[in-house]
Amino acid sequence: MHLFSKLAFIAPASAMLRFSCSTLVTDRIDPGGNALNTTMDPDNELPDIATCTSCQFTEDFSNYWTAVMFFKARNGTYKRVPTFANEYLEPANGGITMYYIAPYDGKPKGFRMILGDPGRRTDIQDHDARGLSFRCWGENFTNSIGAPGTNQDTRDFPKQPFKGGIRANHFFPTCWDGVNLDSPDHKSHVAYPESGSFESGGPCPASHPVKIPQILYEVAWDTRQFNDPNEWPEDGSQPFVFSMGDGTGYGTHGDYVFGWKGDALQRAMDQNCQVNCPTLKMQSTQSANKCTVKRKVEDDIDGWLTELPGDISGKGE
Repeated sequence: MHLFSKLAFIAPASAMLRFSCSTLVTDRIDPGGNALNTTMDPDNELPDIATCTSCQFTEDFSNYWTAVMFFKARNGTYKRVPTFANEYLEPANGGITMYYIAPYDGKPKGFRMILGDPGRRTDIQDHDARGLSFRCWGENFTNSIGAPGTNQDTRDFPKQPFKGGIRANHFFPTCWDGVNLDSPDHKSHVAYPESGSFESGGPCPASHPVKIPQILYEVAWDTRQFNDPNEWPEDGSQPFVFSMGDGTGYGTHGDYVFGWKGDALQRAMDQNCQVNCPTLKMQSTQSANKCTVKRKVEDDIDGWLTELPGDISGKGE
């Protein structure tokens, strides 16, 4: 295992929103406002288009996306791994746990960025590797103590079964060039601090002087139903693979499209909000679960599959 010990995630005295977003759709094009589409025009204001959000805060119509995890059984067939509600959050329809950590000085509509490289298959120490890791949980979230990205975590898939599932961590950059809402590679307009800890306290480089909130995705993968050693590969390797055919875990990645309504996020950051935020409108998890969109590609996502969805090679590797 490759230990991931460079991150320090310490909850600052300033605002740190933590909330769940239920699954909006599992598709080949996921949670957030239902303005999600196969094309995302940067001139569109997501709160003006979306009619609901799968997030607990109803003024958040942002789109948060990560790759889907599959279990590859010893016989070569695949089964989608579901997500489940994170610790201390109400049961949700799968989905994701979101963090926003201050400071925040406003971002215009259309801001977006990508973390990670879906084609990566080796451990390279660079911009993307700083923000991505996995942690194995024991039963009932034991082994959850310690910040995401600290030395209990790995950058590749865990090599043995765990009773409580696997958490995937996605720390996005916290510095912006202040000009471009996007860039051709969806990364160059943002950067990580030059030094210091991973939260927003480190100084930004001169090329990217504007601090933006630390955005963190936590995805709780429910691998508990796949712990039978008789179904794992005979050679001792691990059986999990992402939807783009990555069996290493190094290709994990996340996409982000800003979609907060009006000054809602600014208010939350200014008022030192935490899990509960009186300045924001909130809906029940049951209401959030009802916000879904129809899949654009009609794949079988629940049965046992002979190949990954969209895998024309049929190998899933």
